Amino acid sequence: MTHALIVIDVQNDFCPGGALAVADGDQIVPGINALMGAFDAVILTQDWHPAGHSSFASSHPRAEAFSMVEMPYGPQVLWPDHCVQGSTGAAFHPGLNTDRADLIIRKGFRPAIDSYSAFFENDHQTPTGLEGYLRTRGVSDLTMVGLATDFCVQYSALDAARLGFTVTVREGLCRAIDLDGSLAAAREAMRSQGIGLME
Repeated sequence: MTHALIVIDVQNDFCPGGALAVADGDQIVPGINALMGAFDAVILTQDWHPAGHSSFASSHPRAEAFSMVEMPYGPQVLWPDHCVQGSTGAAFHPGLNTDRADLIIRKGFRPAIDSYSAFFENDHQTPTGLEGYLRTRGVSDLTMVGLATDFCVQYSALDAARLGFTVTVREGLCRAIDLDGSLAAAREAMRSQGIGLME
């Protein structure tokens, strides 16, 4: 049995001072680094949007950041511009031990569709390739950490559980946006799918 650590979107734009900062997002970095040695495989995900991405509020005339819009694949939160390809904001937090990563999965690079999950775009059909990589490595158990608990971590965990992986989320090594009660809803959704929530 092979156990992988999935580190979700620990990037400058999601840390204090970034374009879509998660409160205390940088404080999880030392704990994540310390955990890496305990796993057979370490995978990092990286939000990687082209400029003018369809999920950016700036791409929709008169739209407010954090408002909702209907996309062909369903409801979509409109975000401030963030994690634009090649920008400082899209880079991993400088304290994160990226040298330990076996694989870096970039997501959200298709202009017309956002991607929260490490496994699928937001249409829940277009794969990132992570599942295939994990299967060929013989990975069955996943531990997830990173940013943000209630968006990309939750979507990744739910998809992993649906795909048949055993999933644990280390909440102490995640931080949440908590938009209109989204953290409580995320916890409930993850527990209902048999995902283990640990400190």
